[in-house]
Amino acid sequence: MNPRAFQGELQRALALHQAGRLADAEKAYARLRRVVPGNFDLVHLSGTLALQQGRHSEAAQALNLARRLGPTSAVCAMRHGVALMALDRGADAEAAQRVALGLDPDLPEAWLHLAGAVWRAGRLDEAIGAFERALALRPDYAEAHDRLGALLTGYRGHAAAEPHFVRATELDPRRATAWCNLGVCLLYRGRLSEALECFGRALALDPQLEHAHTARGLVLERCYQLPEAVEAYACALRLNPGNHEARSARLMGLQYLGRPREVMAWEHREFGGAVEAAGIRPRLPFAQRPDPDRRLRIGFLSPDLHRHAVAYFLEPLLTHLDRGQFEITLYHDHATTDAMSDRLRAAADHWIPIAGQSHATVEGLIRADGIDLLIDLAGHTGFNRLPLFARRLAPVQATYLGYPDTTGLAAMDYRLVDAISDPAGEADALCTERLVRFAPTAWSYQPPVSAPDVAGDRTGPLVFGCFNNFAKVTDETLARWGRLLAAVPESRLWLKGAGFEAAVLSAAVARRLAAAAIAVDRVDLLPRTPTLEDHLAAYGQIDIALDTFPYHGTTTTCEALWMGVPVVTLAGDRHASRVGASLLTAVGRPEWIAPDADAYLRIAAELAATWPRTQAARRELRAGLQASALCDHRGQSERFGTALRDLWRRWCAQAQAAA
Repeated sequence: MNPRAFQGELQRALALHQAGRLADAEKAYARLRRVVPGNFDLVHLSGTLALQQGRHSEAAQALNLARRLGPTSAVCAMRHGVALMALDRGADAEAAQRVALGLDPDLPEAWLHLAGAVWRAGRLDEAIGAFERALALRPDYAEAHDRLGALLTGYRGHAAAEPHFVRATELDPRRATAWCNLGVCLLYRGRLSEALECFGRALALDPQLEHAHTARGLVLERCYQLPEAVEAYACALRLNPGNHEARSARLMGLQYLGRPREVMAWEHREFGGAVEAAGIRPRLPFAQRPDPDRRLRIGFLSPDLHRHAVAYFLEPLLTHLDRGQFEITLYHDHATTDAMSDRLRAAADHWIPIAGQSHATVEGLIRADGIDLLIDLAGHTGFNRLPLFARRLAPVQATYLGYPDTTGLAAMDYRLVDAISDPAGEADALCTERLVRFAPTAWSYQPPVSAPDVAGDRTGPLVFGCFNNFAKVTDETLARWGRLLAAVPESRLWLKGAGFEAAVLSAAVARRLAAAAIAVDRVDLLPRTPTLEDHLAAYGQIDIALDTFPYHGTTTTCEALWMGVPVVTLAGDRHASRVGASLLTAVGRPEWIAPDADAYLRIAAELAATWPRTQAARRELRAGLQASALCDHRGQSERFGTALRDLWRRWCAQAQAAA
């Protein structure tokens, strides 16, 4: 074919390509390659088309050849780097982008993709700089704003990311990922109605955007629309069964809905099976020396090492854990740090921030640290790293505190509980982990030093209260509370929860109260208070706290007891519905534990009817909690440490037997 004819055919193929007729363009390019196999433009365009079609291996081969044919093309090197990145060849992708920038330092696409490569490598500050260079060269680069916002979300927080998502949606209103990412930002900044609008925009543009379905479920959950939230997670999973974030969120939603425990056990095992089906399996062996008595490296991985319920239960254990036996590393997986973070950092040997880092980067860090026993503190709550635990990052892995159920992972060896929260027998059969009942109660509570004094005797109408997450308040619970209010004339009910100040949420709660035959004028809805001190002071206006069921409170129960408020709980058939029983047993108040729903009402009504005796109990509660195992920090820490040592010795015995 003569050069003029070839150029004409190439231009016709390129026109097909530019018109979006990719299959026809591919055939045209292939036909021309058989005639003129070594033309740079043809090979470059063929590789570009393969890249657009997701044929990344073919694209990498073609673009590699094109680079040899046209070594001065910065765009070709940049596209080759994109193909290499899609093949998970991060170092090679970074090298290709640096070649592109050496040829053309003002190529914004190369800066964008260099940022992605160094982000994947865990060099987040360098990635931010590269994104900013791309935006300096092209201020209207919507993709760069969107991706920089995504990096900042995990690394520096949602406030830093929001302006970039806003700008991305302004520059490209049809960019579904930007609307979704902006919605996630608004969700975690408490602007729920705006977040829902963003997810609606994202899904109208791309109904297959699974992340938007998952995030929409999180908003619905925060709006206390649990069935709708669970369905949103299911939508994401129908699009991608390997979406582990959606699967974890769905499991959390099912906890609130109180599905039968056998169903929940099956659902958690489904999670473990899905992780394994995705090829996420343990990597063995480990280099650790199986010496049962040596000093151990203990790692805790959590997104909640700041002012969070998990931190309040972890702090007393860390403070008193024997440093002669244990070297402690905390892997902090959240952009937020605060005074609680500072205290935890001071109680540990090493503090490793991992917020915003990829799973691969975190895995490399933990393996390099040679952790002997790695403890998950999140379970299926938000921002968990359970897929990493499925790869087995340490010889011994355990889960504790953050989640009231099994993880479903075969690679999670142990779950730390007590004999009341998880009675021996059926509880063991429902978990993939081996249950370790290490103490009389599984919790060690650190009362806030700034807590107000216990309020004096109250007068006026009796007030029942529940400050638990309102997502735990089922229709059955509301119906029982309605009967209680009817049994105690003139009594009131105080509910406290995030978002209650929003008219849309308070109206939804009012509708549910009315459906439960509860007069709305007998209920006060309190929004979240700005400080912990204000929150605890509110207990001074509560006479009797009502635990939710089947999903109990934990922190709220301890806080109520510390503030001198009796708590009535209903013991159920699983960990989530037995935490209250464990805590009340620990403080010597088993008489407030109901075996069934009728007893729950009777106990609460009797506390109201025998008010002088109840007032006396209120005055004794703080001292009772202080004297209990919950506040025996040194003793609980010793028991915790003994359990960790026992788990290590089991591994040593297995390793020595295998050797």
